[in-house]
Amino acid sequence: MKHIRTPDERFKRLPNYPFEANYLDIDGLRMHYVDEGPKDGKVVLMLHGEPSWSYLYRYMIPVCAAAGHRVIAPDLIGFGKSDKPVNIDDYSYQSHMNWMTEFIKQLNLKDITLVCQDWGSLIGLRLAAENEASFSAIVLGNGMLPTGDEGVMPKVFKAWQTFARYSPWFPIARIIEWGSFKSLSKDERRAYDAPFPSAAHKAGARAFPRLVPTDGNNPASEANRAAWEVLKQWNKPFLTTFSNGDPVTRGFDKLFQKVVPGAQGQPHVKLNGGHFLQEDAGTEFAQAVNELLARSL
Repeated sequence: MKHIRTPDERFKRLPNYPFEANYLDIDGLRMHYVDEGPKDGKVVLMLHGEPSWSYLYRYMIPVCAAAGHRVIAPDLIGFGKSDKPVNIDDYSYQSHMNWMTEFIKQLNLKDITLVCQDWGSLIGLRLAAENEASFSAIVLGNGMLPTGDEGVMPKVFKAWQTFARYSPWFPIARIIEWGSFKSLSKDERRAYDAPFPSAAHKAGARAFPRLVPTDGNNPASEANRAAWEVLKQWNKPFLTTFSNGDPVTRGFDKLFQKVVPGAQGQPHVKLNGGHFLQEDAGTEFAQAVNELLARSL
């Protein structure tokens, strides 16, 4: 698998991202992750989505680490400081599942609280369902686990799929900004663009939208249906922290609250923000995670 690596100098002096870099070898690919807080603390696994990287969680990591939790925020393969296969066909839903399954295995992570959004939820919810014994709680913000059986996808998502696949212009930082209420600073835009100095570095980001199951015959549909069956029996804490301004995932929080047993009676949170609620309400998001853990410990 041909892959490239973003030069380290691209990541120097990024605002509010002082975290030490850690790496694992996953199937011959270098995978980066942040590992902050006490090593014996409760594990909080933060999974980013598309087209972001662990920088998205820069406001949340210190808040949860300060509460005594071990916060782990990986960069998915193809993103951030992780290696990037250059062939778009090397990315599949299953390949991302395999990489993340190996990640938690190598770090021997147990008793995990999953925090996920966007593609972090497509991967994370499957990961928790398929490795249920390793997970103790889930916090879901602006995410979903589609099977392709849901019916018509929102028009805004179809437009996003077309844009990601065919547009010669794919401005990563601007996409993050378009999906947020706030305006990013020049340095924040530089940080989001840092992993992607060329078109070849963006293959993973280009791949994700077309991998979302939009019909029941998608290669991932059956595994996602199986994951839903696990979630329908999930009695561990399950908290939704959706924002009030996301046109893509709006309303899916109600579905999880209805069908996941562990979501019953939880103080579900509605945060002020767009799709990338970590940018708009990162501190409040992190506090909701801490409060869930305080109730659960």
